[in-house]
Amino acid sequence: MTRRRLGFWQRFAVLLVKPVMLVWTRRTWRGAEQLRRDGGIIIVPNHLSHADPMVSAHFIYDAGRWPQFLGKASVFRVPVIGWILHRCKQIPVERGTVDAVRSLDKLVAALAAGGAVVIYPEGTTTRHPQLWPMKGKTGAARLALATGAPVIPLAMWGPEKLFDPRSARFGLRPRTSVTVVAGPPVDMSRWAGATPSRVVLEEMTDQIMLTLRDLLADIRGGTPPPLWERPARPRTPEVTE
Repeated sequence: MTRRRLGFWQRFAVLLVKPVMLVWTRRTWRGAEQLRRDGGIIIVPNHLSHADPMVSAHFIYDAGRWPQFLGKASVFRVPVIGWILHRCKQIPVERGTVDAVRSLDKLVAALAAGGAVVIYPEGTTTRHPQLWPMKGKTGAARLALATGAPVIPLAMWGPEKLFDPRSARFGLRPRTSVTVVAGPPVDMSRWAGATPSRVVLEEMTDQIMLTLRDLLADIRGGTPPPLWERPARPRTPEVTE
């Protein structure tokens, strides 16, 4: 991506966000060359904090790509905001509806056009007490299987100091240290051409999350724990009369 390809609203977003991040964070970027490749790529970050998108977007932009995040389709229907998101090439996604298949088509089209699509495979901020990755959902694996696009793990540590989801506390101190490391593409060759069954997608997702976890361990140090399992929702007891 050359900077000259950006539209007005993309440049406007950069002018709003990047100066804030330059003051707010002290950055350690590694592995940006993994994003400097031709064609579409699927970027899969770990999800520590609601500040993650700003940090990952800053890294991806500095690497020379324009990040295309997934957002709830309902947000894109909000006047003005939705219009700007469309102009900034963000991607609306329908969740839990029959239109979810159309959402996959939009993602496939974005990758075919050479986009850098960002998917948080955990689907939400991690619930692990020490903020290690959880087991992921299968969306990124499904998209990788459908397109063959490389899946680039993006490990982040430090956004939790900007906003800690465990305490809902903002850290407003300037020059807060954040580290972002992009690793080589996740090895998906074992599943090339496979039918997207639940077993296949879950195996691919575990491979993505384990690669991401180990990349994060290189930043944090120490031995990483097993992937965090989401606690099962308690069942509502049946009422008998």
